[in-house]
Amino acid sequence: MSQEIRFGVNGMTCASCVARVERVLAREPGVTAAAVNLAAETAVVQGDRVDVPRLLEAIRGAGYEPVSATATIGVSDMTCAACVGRVERAVRALPGVIDATVNLSTEAATVRYLPDTLSSAGIVAAIRAAGYAPIAPAPESDGDAAPNLQSRQAAALAGLQRDLGVAAVFTLPLLLLSMGPMLLHGLGPWLGWAPHAPQPAPLWDWVQFALATPVLLWAGRRFLRAGWTELRHLAPGMNALVMIGSLAAYLYSVAALTLPGSFPAGTANLYFEAAAVIVTLILLGRTLEALAKGRTSEAIRRLVRLQPQTARVVRPDGEAEIPAAAVVPGDLLAVRPGERIPVDGTLTEGGSYVDESMISGEPLPVRKGPGDVVLGATVNQTGAFRYRATRVGADMVLAQIVRLVEEAQAGKLPIQRVADRIAAVFVPLVMGAALLTFLGWLWLGPAPALSYAFVTAVSVLLIACPCAMGLATPTAILVGTGRGAALGILFRRGAALETLARVDQVALDKTGTLTEGRPALTDLTAFGMGEDAALGLAAAVEVHSEHPIGAAIVAAARARGLVPAPATDLEAVPGFGIQAQVAGRRVAVGAGRFMERLGVECATAADLAGHLAADGKTPIYLAADGQLLAVLAVADPIKASSRMALARLHALGLTLTMLTGDGRRTAEAVARQVGIARVISEVLPGDKAAEVKRLQAQGHRVAFVGDGINDAPALVQSDVGIAIGTGTEIAVEAGEVILMTGDLTAVAAAVALARRTLRTIRLNFFWAYAYNVALIPLAAGVFYPLTGWLLSPMIAAAAMSVSSLFVVSNSLRLRGFQP
Repeated sequence: MSQEIRFGVNGMTCASCVARVERVLAREPGVTAAAVNLAAETAVVQGDRVDVPRLLEAIRGAGYEPVSATATIGVSDMTCAACVGRVERAVRALPGVIDATVNLSTEAATVRYLPDTLSSAGIVAAIRAAGYAPIAPAPESDGDAAPNLQSRQAAALAGLQRDLGVAAVFTLPLLLLSMGPMLLHGLGPWLGWAPHAPQPAPLWDWVQFALATPVLLWAGRRFLRAGWTELRHLAPGMNALVMIGSLAAYLYSVAALTLPGSFPAGTANLYFEAAAVIVTLILLGRTLEALAKGRTSEAIRRLVRLQPQTARVVRPDGEAEIPAAAVVPGDLLAVRPGERIPVDGTLTEGGSYVDESMISGEPLPVRKGPGDVVLGATVNQTGAFRYRATRVGADMVLAQIVRLVEEAQAGKLPIQRVADRIAAVFVPLVMGAALLTFLGWLWLGPAPALSYAFVTAVSVLLIACPCAMGLATPTAILVGTGRGAALGILFRRGAALETLARVDQVALDKTGTLTEGRPALTDLTAFGMGEDAALGLAAAVEVHSEHPIGAAIVAAARARGLVPAPATDLEAVPGFGIQAQVAGRRVAVGAGRFMERLGVECATAADLAGHLAADGKTPIYLAADGQLLAVLAVADPIKASSRMALARLHALGLTLTMLTGDGRRTAEAVARQVGIARVISEVLPGDKAAEVKRLQAQGHRVAFVGDGINDAPALVQSDVGIAIGTGTEIAVEAGEVILMTGDLTAVAAAVALARRTLRTIRLNFFWAYAYNVALIPLAAGVFYPLTGWLLSPMIAAAAMSVSSLFVVSNSLRLRGFQP
């Protein structure tokens, strides 16, 4: 049985790291697919009977650290060794469990697991399913890493800041010693420089050595360790380039300091300050990058923080405040004005307006009354109410949204896979270019040729670090999907972003998508009496009907505050209408053929009924004692947002098609009102999918928008299915993009966001590749014979960091996206 395992990976810094981890994972037995995300620092493995401990050892062998966590969970009701074995087997069977040990004497289970695949709540549920009573877990770090991305990012940032501080403390005086006399002539004599001497006194050379050593070997140890691992696995990446560049400058200087006589004349120069500045600048870039990356998934963290920590549960002896995590389905909870709702549930008494904008993106509060669903983390406004908890923990809508977005963020776009393949060969090519640069300058360069060769080769190594390439796609996906979640648009897969950005055709279902999906009274014309009086008479009869049209008339009457009068002597004629005795009058409501059958003259309303029918509405006649009193019309009303939404889709250059199972006349009337030129009516569910397939065969990329069970085949067939989140669960499961509201303007917003994200990714790639390709010749000294330009290794290191910062900052601009 195929399973998906997700876990964090620490220590990745560039696209070549990603490629290396993916190769290592793909070689493991049972693994069918492996995808690694640099920005989210996660790996997703799919396969059959995957050995999780072996998987993690393979990651460690590649030089990276998989993220795991440990939870200690109390287990009561165990009585013997068989109970212990049963609990251990139940827990170990969960995907993401590395090891599980149960102790009968302490009545506790210690579980080591992958927190990105499994939560402690899932372990608790497995223990309960095995027939034992789990006690609230006490999660703790196992020493390998913090159990979630946010804490890992915080720990990584703290480590970078510490190393940067150490590097800066030693590098600043080193720069003063090595370059100060050139800038401030008064320092020369103090440092022992002779008036015309090219080098400082040997004492200060050794001081430079003493200052550079802790910068490289302690503050820069992450580059040395990771770089060596990359070289050992014959898969050099960014760390290998930094290690070679900085270590070359350091070792060259040490040799020049200790064995100056072994160098050609004029080449025994010191580059301690270059080695130290390289490490310091790249640490600075990494620190700024970590600060920026920490903001990329801020939208999701903000969603998670919305859930309140406590809940007010109603007990027989009164209300009690308990942790929200302790709420179980069936609990009765009380919510006061201004409070956040702790978990999902169904309102039982009271009522209020609830702000659901953090879930749906819809700014207007929603009225809630008995029987209505309320969602955890939404904000109660004016009223107080009680409700019954139905979904808690990972089952809550908020948790599902976070999970969907995280899955999308962990995905890899097709454009990223191409970039990964390029990055896998880019670093070896750069190392080859650096070697050629060194040999070229050594052979053709001016004296001292060795110094020129060394400086240019190190500059090439540093300027071409592929860090920005690895960040180009994942950072944009993180920010784009997070911004989508804030707008009520959920991307189930990251690839849906790219696919949606490329669509040129949008096919839409009618019922429930363009329309409200339920009959409603749309028109009422009364003859010789008031509209309310006519509607009241019709409702008095229809309240006894089970027909949807009757329900629409009754709902309209109640919306106007009308109370239907009692009716007697009911007579329903299937396919025609219904009549009854109301307040001494024989009242009939039904179709035109029913009026003909009763002998009611309707000629005066024929034109009116014809116009209503032409607009896709169903005319209903009201008569009393053989006299026509009113003409009503019932239809599935078009959503208020449909016209504006379709106009925006047209403005985006998309071609629209409406697919519906309704009759041609009704379908064309709706299409005419919303501005769709192409209509295909009276289609079966399979026909919708066939029509999508036909459009695809013509070379179009098709997005299908639907909400019903009958839309599922078309949602799956389309290049990207957009499911209306207010529709059925089957449609939502079939869609790759989910709109949390029924507002169709979100479709246009989703397309615009996808296009903006793809545009951002392309700009990121252009900057990362063009930047590297353009600056490599400069670093290699190609322009030196013409212009005298030569790039210092220190400048090269700074330029490399700027490239990564640009990519991350450019992605962060998506946070300000407005539909």
